[in-house]
Amino acid sequence: MKDLIDELDATARRVGTDTLPAGAAQVVELTRTYPAEPEDVWDAITDPARIARWFLPVTGDLRLGGTYQVEGNAGGEIRACDPPRRLLVTWVMGEPDGPDDASLVEVTLSPDGDGTRLRLVHTAVVPPEFWDTYGPGAVGVGWDLAVLGLGMHLAGEEIDPAALESDPATRSAMTASAESWGQAHQASGAEPDVVARTTAATTAFYVPPDE
Repeated sequence: MKDLIDELDATARRVGTDTLPAGAAQVVELTRTYPAEPEDVWDAITDPARIARWFLPVTGDLRLGGTYQVEGNAGGEIRACDPPRRLLVTWVMGEPDGPDDASLVEVTLSPDGDGTRLRLVHTAVVPPEFWDTYGPGAVGVGWDLAVLGLGMHLAGEEIDPAALESDPATRSAMTASAESWGQAHQASGAEPDVVARTTAATTAFYVPPDE
């Protein structure tokens, strides 16, 4: 199995702000280059059979304008689908209840040498108290694990997402991910004490102490 920390180090992270129809929004962005053709990466992120092999099962009316549901996670509407370049979906925790412009996830693919550069941007209106408690790592750690799992899948590794989540090495990876999002948060202008507090809260959420 690939070294999970090395895999995390292959991803660049950015934290920012934007505006959605629903209001002021927070932005987390991940960028990673994979040694695979854009068509292969696109197929891996849009074919439900392949998605289940590195992320979670997904069901729904998987076409432009249709809706989707990730098992035990978010669902939403497919807003844009331009193979093999751009996918835009709403991202709503729980069963989607119609269009929701408060949380959008956009994935763009572009050729990068002999590989493919993936850029994932999650823009969401976040309750201030939630952001003040956890910062960008609340969603960033989850996206890090998804980007990591996709890389392993594209490399031909057979993985069980549930088993990967319970692997002790994943605890170390989630801790490192939370710290990396803290660094990105500080680079965006957050005060060091805020970064320390939110990074600690995110780490405790994803990596609770062993009993």
